[in-house]
Formats: sequence, C-alpha cells, structure tokens
Amino acid sequence: MHTVRRAELRDRDELAQLHLLLWPECELDQEKEQVMALLTTGKCGTLPAAVFVADAGDGALAGFIEVGMRSHADGCNVAHPVGFIEGWFVRQANRNHGVGRSLMRAAEQWARSHDCAEIASDALIDNEDSHRAHTALGYEVVDRCVHFRKSL
Repeated sequence: MHTVRRAELRDRDELAQLHLLLWPECELDQEKEQVMALLTTGKCGTLPAAVFVADAGDGALAGFIEVGMRSHADGCNVAHPVGFIEGWFVRQANRNHGVGRSLMRAAEQWARSHDCAEIASDALIDNEDSHRAHTALGYEVVDRCVHFRKSL
C-alpha cells in the first residue's frame, strides 16, 4: 500500500536518487540542489511547480512526480497556461500497483488548483513503457518530434 503526499525537505536525498534513476546522465549533487530549490520555492524557474511522492510505507519512496506550469505545450490551447509533467518515475518493484496512477492524479489535481484546463507531458520517442502508461491514463499523443540543437 502506498500514500501519495506532497514532497518535503526530508525527501531531498531520496528524491535526488530517484532523479538519477529517471535521468542517469545527471549528477547527484546537481539533482540535490534542484530538488532543494523546488521544495523551498515551490517554483521551477519562475513558474509554480510541485513534487509529489508515493510513500511505500516502509520508509522508502515508491516514486515521484514533478508538475509545473508552462505558458504553452504542444497540442494544448495556447490561450491558457497548462500544467506539465516534468518528471514521473516509479521504482520497478512498485510498478503495476497503481502508484503511477495515484501520482498522476495528484499532479492533475495540482494543475486544476492552478486554473489549468489541460495538462501535458512528454516522453522520449523510444520509451514505449511511458507511452503505454500515459495512454492508459487517458493521455493522447499530439505530436512525435525529434529535437535538434547546434552550438554557436
């Protein structure tokens, strides 16, 4: 059994570790700083944001979701701000037990409480597990894209 709650400062180190499981290219110290900034300010950059965690009841976190506001998102009405799932992760052992669904519902409620009529998310083009999870929760694909950059 799990309980979803708003993340607290005491969760910082474990959240940073979960970040590394989702984003392995990152560095632990950098993730600790990012988590601390989000938890203390309630913002990602200059816009409101929140982190919710699934407490597994055994002293460990089963997963997390980070949700924030964006001025726009692909496939959403550009006339209104939109909630955006910035990161969503559930430990392998806790998958297929409703943890991800509970986390997503908390993020959706947060977005509603910030007057969002829509919420969006993204996933890497080859992350089929994430695609299936989003689809199972009622999300629809609005675009498939490859992003480019060039240093100048």
